[in-house]
Amino acid sequence: MFEVPLRLAVALTVTLVTVGCSVTAAPVSSGGVSSVRESPSPPGGAGTAVKAGAADATATARNATVAENARAGDPRWRIGDPGTEHEIEGFADRVSVLPGEGFRLYVSTTAGRYTARAFRMGWYGGAGARQVWKSAELPGVRQAPPRTVAATRTVTAARWRPGPEVDTSGWPEGSYLIRLDAATGGRRYVPLTVRSASTRGRLVVVNAVTTWQAYNDWGGRSLYKGPGGFADRSRAVSFDRPYDTSGARLFLDMERDAIQLAERDGLPLSYVTDLELDRDPHVLDGARGLVSLGHDEYWSDHMRHTVEAARAHGTNIAFLGANAVYWRIRFAATPLGPGRLVVCHKDAAEDPGTALWRESGKPENSLTGPMYDCFPSESAYVVTRPGNWIFKGTGVRRGTAFPGMAGVETDKVVAGAPRPMEVLSVSPVDCGGRATVAHSAYYTAPSGAAVFDSGTMRWVCAMRGARCGHGVTARAGAFVRRATRNLLRVFAAGPAGRSHPAEDNLESLGLAGPAPR
Repeated sequence: MFEVPLRLAVALTVTLVTVGCSVTAAPVSSGGVSSVRESPSPPGGAGTAVKAGAADATATARNATVAENARAGDPRWRIGDPGTEHEIEGFADRVSVLPGEGFRLYVSTTAGRYTARAFRMGWYGGAGARQVWKSAELPGVRQAPPRTVAATRTVTAARWRPGPEVDTSGWPEGSYLIRLDAATGGRRYVPLTVRSASTRGRLVVVNAVTTWQAYNDWGGRSLYKGPGGFADRSRAVSFDRPYDTSGARLFLDMERDAIQLAERDGLPLSYVTDLELDRDPHVLDGARGLVSLGHDEYWSDHMRHTVEAARAHGTNIAFLGANAVYWRIRFAATPLGPGRLVVCHKDAAEDPGTALWRESGKPENSLTGPMYDCFPSESAYVVTRPGNWIFKGTGVRRGTAFPGMAGVETDKVVAGAPRPMEVLSVSPVDCGGRATVAHSAYYTAPSGAAVFDSGTMRWVCAMRGARCGHGVTARAGAFVRRATRNLLRVFAAGPAGRSHPAEDNLESLGLAGPAPR
């Protein structure tokens, strides 16, 4: 819903891990919070043990996460100085691949030579990533300017000359950043997901690629604006172009920290993107839980059906952000392949199938619990249900407040929300001069599935503590990390509503009436 400011990571200087070079891939408080102990504990924490005889898939995935993160990382994955605006930039012809599948890079650079390196994002002893591949030095090409498809104002670079084809044999499943390094010093990222062939018995991390693309202003247009403002916006945006700024702005701001936390704890993880939720109605079969990260705003009909069907079969869902499932989209093909165009007119008169979900008679809160309410907010997150298991070990009390954590967009519970629902925080919010509240909430479904919505887009950012900015403190970081660990460990163990049913408190908050017309 909003435009995220650029945050480029600060470069760290360490010794580079040597990796072989080739063009094809080769593995190579406030409010009186007590101190929070953050050392990882066994999966199934917060009072829930993983049952004996758990599925082999779960144990295998957990062991794979632990083994992968025991490998040597390389903190030099970060971009320090990105260089000039078009010094180097690129995109991949695949949003996601299975391990061993190939993808092709499309690169434009003003430099005569460049290299590409692939980093898998994770914990790795705090390094944050592991380099799995490095290309040979490649000849640079300054590509033609993008063109704009007049009918939909879609910016595309599909006519760029293809670059190297990369083989992902030996690459583990996960979220990746391909770093393009110009010989003149400029650097940019190209995101890629190496997706999981199966999610059975696992906690599924979803990279919110449709939202990344919606906000992508590369070439001067996004789903929010064009040269003439909102009316001149794109009605469809293409994956056939680089991302703006660093190339991974929303991934770094809204997703990376939660992924690092889950990998550090050795949880049994699978990785997919929005595209898999849309293409494959069975992609979540047998999944223990799904993790929607900090900003997951754009959902197709098939995405929603897939996730709601999983909930009906006991799959837990964690929304670690706000403003999720807000805009309704559909996918279309581009010259480079199917599903690479995200269509969203944002106007029911133009296209009734790509407007707000709540305009379709199926508001987002029937899935998320709370629903989108506010932008902009710069408010404190206030705990009102300190005894809930999600907050175990955080040291919070009723009324504990964490400055800056309720923002920049927030959700709230309204009448007609799923029941039973337990509201965990009630944060007074100044929404650009309008007084409202933000809620974190937890509800349980008849299948035994549980759903958590943090109600604040700053949940993942706050894991960084003071480095998040906005007045967020180190104590807030410790609180959010511990609460997220509690949540994900229980969600990874199976239908959480059976062992941790929601204790409905909507009546006491005046939220139990019929849904507003």
